[in-house]
Amino acid sequence: MKRETSDKLYESAKKLFPGGVNSPVRAFKSVKGSPIFIEKGDGAYIWDADGNKYIDFCNSWGPLILGHNHPEVREAIIKTLEKGTSFGAPTRKENELGELILHNNRFIDKIRFVSSGTEAVMSAIRMARGYTGKNKVLKFEGCYHGHVDSLLVNAGSGLVTLGTSSSAGIPEAYVNETLVAPLGNKEALTLAVEKYKNDLACIIIEPIPANNGLLIQDKEYLEFVRDLCTSNDVLLVFDEVISGFRVGFEGAAGLYNIQPDIITYGKIIGGGLPVGAYGASHEIMGTIAPDGPVYQAGTLSGNPVAMSAGIATLQQCLKPGFYESLNDKAVLFVNSLMQKIGKNHGFSIQQIGSIFWMAFSDTRINQAAQIDVDKMAFFKELYTHILSGGMYMGPSGYEVGFISAAHSNENLTQASEILYNGLTQVLEN
Repeated sequence: MKRETSDKLYESAKKLFPGGVNSPVRAFKSVKGSPIFIEKGDGAYIWDADGNKYIDFCNSWGPLILGHNHPEVREAIIKTLEKGTSFGAPTRKENELGELILHNNRFIDKIRFVSSGTEAVMSAIRMARGYTGKNKVLKFEGCYHGHVDSLLVNAGSGLVTLGTSSSAGIPEAYVNETLVAPLGNKEALTLAVEKYKNDLACIIIEPIPANNGLLIQDKEYLEFVRDLCTSNDVLLVFDEVISGFRVGFEGAAGLYNIQPDIITYGKIIGGGLPVGAYGASHEIMGTIAPDGPVYQAGTLSGNPVAMSAGIATLQQCLKPGFYESLNDKAVLFVNSLMQKIGKNHGFSIQQIGSIFWMAFSDTRINQAAQIDVDKMAFFKELYTHILSGGMYMGPSGYEVGFISAAHSNENLTQASEILYNGLTQVLEN
């Protein structure tokens, strides 16, 4: 596999950007070699700067549910672009995307567009604090909510603890307002809420945790969290930056039929361009400026070109059978691979909808603490095999893969062969 051009580009990039990248997960620190520089994408494929072709299961970390360079998304972008790029004023495209979402979502009454998932979560947390008049936030181990200061924390030494910073540059005062609880532990969560409820503004959770492996939670547990919040006057925030529009148009809220108080979105909502959003009831959203006292603004929020990409993407997602077809593809892919691998090989694939994760374990993993860090060495070796075989995924064993509407059965069968060949060599050695 040729890497010369990518290697040269990376050497140049290191002189320009920290670590040579503009997002740390791209740096290939968890795998071998230097980052691959992508030149173009079309359908289920991407090509790198050296001309290598890959079946892509990263899909820009999830936004490209239709695959790369979808013709209707591309044409929508071009048509809007011809009229201008940004105005800093309202446009009809904001109305169109807002109506498209709200008319097909039972769980929110109003929405505010921003430019990233991180910004959506940051704004949602501020809104929760402003609405409740309380300060603390509770998050879960294994759930990631962007690089928001108060949420970029690890658990301390107890079952439920005040967070400890997982990044330099975050004041202790911020971190001290964040509680961290283990996923799936009802007793620990109940004790935390009972102790802090008078100053606990919200509990935030990825209803489908997909940033640290795929830690699928039981519906019954999510219902328990909902009931606990309701009975203790604490807001429930669903971070659906990944799961929103991915497991269904209404995301995990719709899949599980659970009403959160606030929902955050990102990735798919922008159709490949930078868009995030947060939504809630009329009452809660009424606290946001200019209607209320919680200030949040953005120069490029509701950018018409980005709105057009979102509209074109979500129109495709609303077509009958869209999500059923995606799920069928994912099941075909997983079953095809696991039939080849067989059982008792210390390997499994966890999957929900069109999201999957390769777990180096025979048993279900639904907590971050259950992930064997030492097993990530297997992924490091595997990654070299899958790249050379013509398959691309996020360069970390903790990252999930995504199946898009552009993946054909032939693509999925070929990818399962690539993975099988790689796994056979890695697991047998």
